[in-house]
Amino acid sequence: MAPTLHPFLRQLGLRLPILQAPMAGVSSPPMAAAVTAAGGLGALGLGAMDAGKARAAIHAFRAACDGPLNVNLFVHRPARADAERETRWLERMAPELERFGARPPQALREIYTTFLDAPDMLDMLVEEKPAVASFHFGLPRADQVRALHNAGIVLLATATTLDEARAIRDAGLDAIVAQGYEAGGHRGMFDPDAVDSRLGTLVLTRMLAQSIDLPVIAAGGIMDGAGIAAVLAAGAQAAQLGTAFVATDESLADAGYRERLAGAAAHHTIMTRAISGRPARSLASDFTRWAADVPDADVPDYPVAYDAGKTLHAAAKAAGHTGFGAHWAGQGAPLARAMPTGQLMQALEHELDRALS
Repeated sequence: MAPTLHPFLRQLGLRLPILQAPMAGVSSPPMAAAVTAAGGLGALGLGAMDAGKARAAIHAFRAACDGPLNVNLFVHRPARADAERETRWLERMAPELERFGARPPQALREIYTTFLDAPDMLDMLVEEKPAVASFHFGLPRADQVRALHNAGIVLLATATTLDEARAIRDAGLDAIVAQGYEAGGHRGMFDPDAVDSRLGTLVLTRMLAQSIDLPVIAAGGIMDGAGIAAVLAAGAQAAQLGTAFVATDESLADAGYRERLAGAAAHHTIMTRAISGRPARSLASDFTRWAADVPDADVPDYPVAYDAGKTLHAAAKAAGHTGFGAHWAGQGAPLARAMPTGQLMQALEHELDRALS
């Protein structure tokens, strides 16, 4: 039995209440195109790209598919420079780097520009007019919201609490991605230093569905059609799946990432701040073990800490060791399936129909 789609989804031209999470460094134009072609909403994570690379990725999607696309932007606060803390961080990491024949960098950089300080990215989006733009770590400015809405772009943002969802509503955005604590990758918390209420996907979805008059898209731990049906029953209008797509043929995940996702590490995901500077859920790895006893206060701000993390990963990988990658995955990781994206979408649709019948 096919689900009854909310008008919000029909407006986007979707046939299924399935969104592919916009995973920076993992999602690809072929993956997004396959999801959209199957009736869902494909997505690209643009947060690690400049405007030129982002435009090229959008064009690559459009060369393969003429349906809707969600592009995701990071709206984190700029990193607070703290030379003393950053120096101590590099000193702490130095033995690991030296183990792989590398030296710590002289200094750390803010490797990703927040959308709040990227007028060229805003101009590109207004020109390209993707169907959807979504935001992680906070909200765009009011003038950015107006410009994107004037271009006909539907706007989403991630919430991990009711207060964040209310802020999304009050900012005039069109829908909320309710990110449960089970989700892989970075927590969408507006303030990474706030106490995390750690609400699960079903609880958060139910709270927002009852309290906020906007479409809710549930995210976190959803891996199959039964999971999609569960969040729809809890009041979501759609489900967003990320980890479910990491093992697909079109994923940009490397061999080490895929090997860990298919192994014992998938059963032991860890929430850590040490890899990037913000709380994020990762597969258990040498990086998470190294970071297990590191106080959050010692970690430099995002994305400065990510510069160090990527340096360590590159050194380890060059030495044939894959245990220091950013292997983001949610608690549903053991349910991941390796197959083409289009085949996974067919399976999800079949499972959802079966769960609803």
